Amino acid sequence: MEIIKLDHITKEYDDGFVALKDINISIESGKFYSLLGPSGSGKTTILRIIAGFTEPSAGKLYFAGKDITGLDASKRHINTVFQNYALFPHLNVYENVAFGLKLKHRPDSEIRQKVKDALKTVRLDGYANREISELSGGQQQRVAIARAIINEPKVLLLDESLSALDKRLRKEMQFELRAIQKKLGITFIFVTHDQEEALAMSDEIFVLNDGTIQQSGSPVDIYDEPVNDFVARFIGDSNILSGKMIRDFEVEFAGKQFECADAGITPGEKVEVVLRPEDLDITATDPKLTMTVQSQLFLGDHFEIKAVDESGFEWLIHSTNGVKIGQEIGIFFDPEDIHVMRLGETEEEFDARLETYEGEDKE
Repeated sequence: MEIIKLDHITKEYDDGFVALKDINISIESGKFYSLLGPSGSGKTTILRIIAGFTEPSAGKLYFAGKDITGLDASKRHINTVFQNYALFPHLNVYENVAFGLKLKHRPDSEIRQKVKDALKTVRLDGYANREISELSGGQQQRVAIARAIINEPKVLLLDESLSALDKRLRKEMQFELRAIQKKLGITFIFVTHDQEEALAMSDEIFVLNDGTIQQSGSPVDIYDEPVNDFVARFIGDSNILSGKMIRDFEVEFAGKQFECADAGITPGEKVEVVLRPEDLDITATDPKLTMTVQSQLFLGDHFEIKAVDESGFEWLIHSTNGVKIGQEIGIFFDPEDIHVMRLGETEEEFDARLETYEGEDKE
């Protein structure tokens, strides 16, 4: 069921800067969404419009089918967890979590029970009397979430809420947030510039750049089938080469022709070809391409290898096995590992082409 809809939303500021350009987004109830993009891409502006802190210059915002574009933030069934958590340092954990209910003058017995339930949900049983200064960053974030969910919102907005944590805590909180969302069954909309966070937690991702949605879809779709150069470069590491479509399911790049899984592109058309570094296997027999190793880094669970082919293109390869600098190596990849992008193709055109040829394959 659709719970939030952004219908042709544009946001232009008084100085003429256009933060959002005709944004259309549909959010379903009970899912985890991420708004992903670099600084200045418009993701936080979308969050603020949904929360009611910013008004759009054009377009409508709907909540469960009702126009709430001009509705005051306090009257929306939406709560926000801010980047700095916005906890009250002079209040303890219990008082922070209970704050919203006390403003509503709820009975003390009701507040006590709901605070207890909220702290249990975020795994902070027994922390009610702790001072905020005594908590770790991850614990403070969970207090902020407890304070938000105690009001039983239909939608919870999280604005870069893991950015202040160290790497280990971020990993832990990714699991925590996903578990909390599944337990509560409410809609989470998470703003981040971290691709790993978005891929790890989301049911669906909206990739933004320069005030527009570049691509939307599941984490697997976004990673495996980027629709343009920006998405391919922003979501994980990529080898992106200039190429030419020979015919359906055959493409040319790096001076050779290869079988691929793409179709619907005019023969002879210039394209860009994406190969992810983890999809490249180093092989001594029957390689697709040969190249010379330029550098190597050990990153714990894999080696990051840079190698140059005969055309001068520098490849990035992820391998569990190390190589030697200056060594000539061969690489192998399957047709399904090759992702072909038309120059200037929109997400809608990409989806239509993919659906057409997936349908023909099934027939």
